[in-house]
Amino acid sequence: MSLESIAERMKSRAASSGFDRVVKFDCGDDGVVVINKGEVTTTDMEAECTITVSKDDLDALTTGELDATSAFMQGKIKIDGDMSIAMQLSQVL
Repeated sequence: MSLESIAERMKSRAASSGFDRVVKFDCGDDGVVVINKGEVTTTDMEAECTITVSKDDLDALTTGELDATSAFMQGKIKIDGDMSIAMQLSQVL
């Protein structure tokens, strides 16, 4: 799976969620997925909250195979910035 396909999977949920913040999923050398106030892109930009996660784990989060809270507790995701924004992501993922 590519980051573009992950972003595509997130688009309809993000558009209908009412999520109005900017969050970046940083997958290191694989690139980024950014939710920018309901729009989803793979173009890097400044964000209020950056979540560092592997591409495989991001894929699992968006398919429901991986629970975000469990991933955080296991150290699979790291959050930099406003933690409250990350908590709102359940409506998008």
